[in-house]
Amino acid sequence: MAAPATTADRAADELMPAGLYLHIPFCEAICHYCNFTRGVLDEAVKSAYVSALVTDISRAPERGAEVETIFLGGGTPSVLSPAELARILDACRGHFGVAHDAEVTLEANPESASLERLEGYRAAGVNRLSFGVQSLDDRELARLGRLHSAARARQAVDEARRAGFSNISLDLMLWLPEQRTDDWHRSVDAVIEVAPSHASMYLLEVYPNAPLREEMMRRQWSVAPDEEAADMYLEGLSRFEAAGYRHYEISNVARPGFESRHNRLYWTGGHWLGFGCGAHSTWHGRRWRVMPGTGDYIRAVSESRPVRLDIRDVPPTEQLEEALFMGLRLTEGVDLQAIRERWGVDVLARYGDDLAPFLEEGLVQVTTSGRLRLTRNGMLVANEIMVAFIGDAVQ
Repeated sequence: MAAPATTADRAADELMPAGLYLHIPFCEAICHYCNFTRGVLDEAVKSAYVSALVTDISRAPERGAEVETIFLGGGTPSVLSPAELARILDACRGHFGVAHDAEVTLEANPESASLERLEGYRAAGVNRLSFGVQSLDDRELARLGRLHSAARARQAVDEARRAGFSNISLDLMLWLPEQRTDDWHRSVDAVIEVAPSHASMYLLEVYPNAPLREEMMRRQWSVAPDEEAADMYLEGLSRFEAAGYRHYEISNVARPGFESRHNRLYWTGGHWLGFGCGAHSTWHGRRWRVMPGTGDYIRAVSESRPVRLDIRDVPPTEQLEEALFMGLRLTEGVDLQAIRERWGVDVLARYGDDLAPFLEEGLVQVTTSGRLRLTRNGMLVANEIMVAFIGDAVQ
């Protein structure tokens, strides 16, 4: 068992960075692969939702809490007008202690990001853009049901720079229908040519209820074999690194100094408050979620009813499990001494038997600085390693 939290532990907990996550559930169209909480854009519903979100933020009992990041995710937050976005960010600044140098990220799709709109977002306080490009191959974009073309994606990045943004991230998807090694290499090289400050590489997951699954069956589209997909991932990382990017998390690379501060909250045991339908929060040892339905959320806020559901305390054992599971996603791994001091657990003694096969195969290593980390090959089987690693923690 993990040791119970002490006064020193709680003091250290208070020093961990904190952020806000704001969920915007609207899209101009639903991508064929999507499984998130979202709906097709309706201007009247969007307006009501923005008002509800602002009200919900202003009522949060954590008034005055210091936060270092704000992340607007979705859905497609770039369907917000600059004025709507400014209302939301003003509510955050009015209710929380938002750091002067806070990282404020907006997820955006290329087709909804005009120069005028991007300039408005910049004026409202957004300083980081995350574009859902997914591919720079028009055939792949069509299969995914995306509205933009590769040319429009490049144009959006150019417009973002003209609007004053220097911190720009692009999302890429790997293991797409009919995508093979050469296709992937061309997309990676095209992203490098665009030269964002940050890039994410995600493996496509085709959910049972997603239209893409049915279309793949109907058209007999296939995905690359597992071994080929693994090679594609490794080669993609090599190409990014050769271009000056640093691989800092399983799915993420960045120019030095441009790592996602908000996402590091999730990977390093930070705290965050989630607002908007379906958002989740982890706040100083407590966890909850917000009701998922857009209409239900708007009505509950307007009627001053609680929107936070399933509020619970997170036991120390679960906190330890997550520190190990999430920390191993980072290329730097987890600090074994810090784990010992915080939870009173000698990781190598506790999990040595589970770790031994992975250590012998070179999938996991202990560094000379006392960190446990996955090797690059280990990242290919990260879930298998983490499940084996965490198994005893919950017993």
